[in-house]
Amino acid sequence: MAKIKRSPWVLHYDGSSCNGCDIETLACLTPVYDAERFGIINTGDPLQADIFLLTGGINGQNAPVVKQLYEQMPRPKVVVAVGTCACTGGIFKECYNILGGVDTVLPVDIYVPGCAARPQAIIDGLVKAIDLFEKRSDEHDELVRRQKHERGTKAHGSSH
Repeated sequence: MAKIKRSPWVLHYDGSSCNGCDIETLACLTPVYDAERFGIINTGDPLQADIFLLTGGINGQNAPVVKQLYEQMPRPKVVVAVGTCACTGGIFKECYNILGGVDTVLPVDIYVPGCAARPQAIIDGLVKAIDLFEKRSDEHDELVRRQKHERGTKAHGSSH
């Protein structure tokens, strides 16, 4: 993992799950695993989040909530599905109320399998998400620079 420009903020949402992956995700933030050493910061505000980490399956009630949280997040953003339920629907996928994994409603970038996903695997997924976020952030910054340059050239050219 290269040096990061800024600390990405992670929004954690637990859908329909047994809470196993939820507990393991929170364990990653304790001093034992210390995921914050990689520069991440946990937030509850989607307007400040860069990485959307989801545990549990998607059902009819939480699908609109998950979509709304995702849409509120600024670009660039990365989505991480943690645990078998978030990846595929898991053992609950045949239940009447489960639509499936996170990718039934959102584009998922990083999948972290496991039931429950181990903290080491979750941290590995977060490190991959940080790298992907940095790449997308650089691409976004370049796009913004080009757009500003084009606007400046058009404004400058039309004044002559």
